[in-house]
Formats: sequence, C-alpha cells, structure tokens
Amino acid sequence: MKTKTPESFPQQNRPVTMAPHGLVASSHYLASQAGVDILKKGGTAVDAAIATNAALNVVYPHMCGIGGDAFWLIYSAAQKDLAFLNASGRSPYLATIEYFQTSGMDAVPLRGLLPVTVPGAVDGWFEAHHRYGNLSMPTLLEPAIAYAREGYPISHILSFKIQEAVPELSRFPSSQNLFLPGGKAPRPGDLLTNPGLAESFVKIARDGRDVFYRGEIAREIVKFAQENGGLLSEKDLQETKSTWGKPVSTAYRDYTVYETAPNSQGLAALLILNLLEGYDLSSLGYQSPDHLHLMVEAKKLAFADRNRYISDPERVQIPTAELLSKDYAARRRAGYQEDT
Repeated sequence: MKTKTPESFPQQNRPVTMAPHGLVASSHYLASQAGVDILKKGGTAVDAAIATNAALNVVYPHMCGIGGDAFWLIYSAAQKDLAFLNASGRSPYLATIEYFQTSGMDAVPLRGLLPVTVPGAVDGWFEAHHRYGNLSMPTLLEPAIAYAREGYPISHILSFKIQEAVPELSRFPSSQNLFLPGGKAPRPGDLLTNPGLAESFVKIARDGRDVFYRGEIAREIVKFAQENGGLLSEKDLQETKSTWGKPVSTAYRDYTVYETAPNSQGLAALLILNLLEGYDLSSLGYQSPDHLHLMVEAKKLAFADRNRYISDPERVQIPTAELLSKDYAARRRAGYQEDT
C-alpha cells in the first residue's frame, strides 16, 4: 500500500466535494441511511428528508414523531427560491386561557395531555411532497416501516431518555409495553420494535394524509386524548393545514443567514448573530472565558426576546423587521455591555 504524504492532502483553501451526488445528515445513522437510499433511487432532497424524518420517528422517538410538528426550509436550485413551510400544529380549540384559569392553572403544564398541540408533521410531509417530491409516499415510508416492524438497536441516548421517563411511560399500558419491555428500560444495543407505528405508517402510505387527520388514526388520537384529560377534538385534526411563507434572514458580515419564521424559534438564532457581529470573536481565542461569556450573554438576550415576542403570527403582531435591525442589536448590545 502506498502511503500518502501530507503534501498530497487537499489544501485547506481548496474546496473539496466529498458528496457530489447528495448528502443526508440527521441525529441517527439509520435515519440518514434511509435518506441516502432514497437519493440513490432517484428521489429529490425533499423525498430524502421525508424518509429520514419518518425513520427518526421510529429510531429517535424521544424527539419529534408523527404526533409532533415540523418546520421546513427548502431551496429550489432550479427556481432559485427559498421557501418556508410551517407544518406546526395549532393549539386545540379548547385550549383557551380561560380553560386553564378556571382549572386553577397559571401556566400550561409541561407534561401530560394538556400541552399537546395538533400534529402537523404528517401534513407537512404531503404538502412538501406535492410541490417537490418525485418518488411515491409508500417508497419514502418503506424504511421507517421496516425499522418499526423488524426492530432497531437502542442507542445510548434513547436508553437514557427512556430511563429518565419511566414514571411517565409507566402511566399507560401502551407506552409501558412498548418502551419498558419486562418492566424496565432497555439497554443500549437491545432490539426494539414498534408494530403499532409500523401499521400507522402503512395506512398513511396507502391512504394518504386524510387517514391521519380525518380517518381511523384521527379517531384513535382523539379517543385517547379525551379519555386521558386531553383537549384534542376531531375538528382540530380536520382543519389542520400547513402554510407556505417566506423565511426570515439577517446579514452576518459577508453572509446572509436564513431561518424559519415565527411561530418557530428561528428568529432567536438571527438575533444572536446580530449581537455577536459587533465583536471580534476571533481575537478572543476559541472557547476562551471572554469568548464563551460573549456567546452566553448574547444567547440570554436573544432568548429573552424570543420569550417576549415569538407567538402565533396569525394572532399577534410580531415586530420581526425591528427585532432584526442592526440598530436594535446595537441598543441591546449596549445594555449587555453595561452588564458585563
């Protein structure tokens, strides 16, 4: 075998194309592989994203599943257009301020059925697929169905998250049987199956998004919610609809950075960049005390603005343009400098 010398390595200032035919990145290797397989079959980037997301529903269930929501940023090279798809589910009609107040609550609880919003992810899959997809939905959901039916090895993080959630998972026979086989959390490497989720994916692939929002799955979701103190109704699911819009952006030095618009938290990342733009971070040394201090304080200010302003843009007027202005960042930075 011939040994390469350092001189033969690519120069740092020379662009290197490591994946000229496509790249998929996710938090689990099996989900990323599902996306790559779809690209190999001739699928679009959106096709691969749907397959990856569906696979994550199975192998990474402690994050967002088909009962959750999704925000999309999709760039079309052919049209030179960047689109934003909001597939976040709205609150149930019954989840009013008056409901929580009369129930003796001064905040929405973090656990249980009361904070559950209408699932938006599945509608987002079909909406994005209608505009940008190429392969059929059964093809895209095939990897997720296989993982759910045949099983997948538990990751260290999932094992930890299940152990952390044992009290909540033990409340319902369904979650207990699924995630606590034998009455205890599975160890890393143990094989876990999810036949119920596999069957749901089969129905979605065969019958489309309506089976989830108007058909059998919708009725099961509402039945479980109402039997266990939740607020979801059939009307909530029937009226679910993802919406297309424009992303938000800011200029950071020589770059334009795009993020998902409210009601997502994408605005916070742009606020952080605007605040940090006023400092020469490279002169401070990577992860030096001063470098970390500036990063942490900028994040604290941005998150304070997030908590104050980000809400439902259909209900609240959010001053997005003002928040993203350089003048606003300078004013916030001045206050921050006084606190340092």
